[in-house]
Amino acid sequence: MSFSMYDLSVPILIRGFGILTNYLDAASVYAFDRGIDPATVVHWRLAPDMLTFAGQVQRASDNAKGAIGRLAGVEIPSYRDDESTFDELQDRVSVTVSFLRSIRREQLDGSENRVIELKFRSISGRLRGDVYLVSVLLPNFFFHIATAHAILRNNGLNIGKKDYLGDVSELLIDPTP
Repeated sequence: MSFSMYDLSVPILIRGFGILTNYLDAASVYAFDRGIDPATVVHWRLAPDMLTFAGQVQRASDNAKGAIGRLAGVEIPSYRDDESTFDELQDRVSVTVSFLRSIRREQLDGSENRVIELKFRSISGRLRGDVYLVSVLLPNFFFHIATAHAILRNNGLNIGKKDYLGDVSELLIDPTP
């Protein structure tokens, strides 16, 4: 079985954003039920030098739209990174998913050989699209979702691995009752 660049990216990213949407919903309910100011929850973080919960959502969005835009050779949408409420973060996820859904399979055909410029604070260089996808985009995207999970869990939300994996039954070829 072979996978296309599309198969290894767009549906996986969209599914990840579904999980992030569930986290946003759970965090909103948690804040309401406990009388916690939602702005407090949005600004929770694991450590002083780490991004806030909102920052994790923003970086997941930036990684997904940036990488897919580069791989597809299309203009990358720009968002302000000023979301400070659950509704604003949900909107951010929604517009990112809409962008991902606008990408057609054929736009990613051949992108495994596209040269991608990598520019981080500590390293810059070029790599092939397939290496970029599996070694940079996907691990980085899931790092931010896992960190959002950890922030919420660390602050008392009752979420676990099942929440992180999402509804696996939707992936089964032949589900058994």
